[in-house]
Amino acid sequence: MFFSFWGSLVIGGVVAYLAEKWDFTHHGVLQAIIIALGGVILLFMARVMFGISFGSPGVNAIIGALGALILIPSEAISRRRRRK
Repeated sequence: MFFSFWGSLVIGGVVAYLAEKWDFTHHGVLQAIIIALGGVILLFMARVMFGISFGSPGVNAIIGALGALILIPSEAISRRRRRK
């Protein structure tokens, strides 16, 4: 479990870097990595506590990172739209 956690974090960081490099997101590399690592940690803890999983820890890391990169900025954008 220890190695799958650190491996998931590495995979999440790589996914965030590639998403930023391929213009999938426009946050900046460091911000994208922080957002993606948060998604990876959330999904990893959900797997440990509740048994929710999409497959191997690597697949969970990719899904968690991409999910966070899509959901977090879109929620912030919708909040900005509501203020105007």
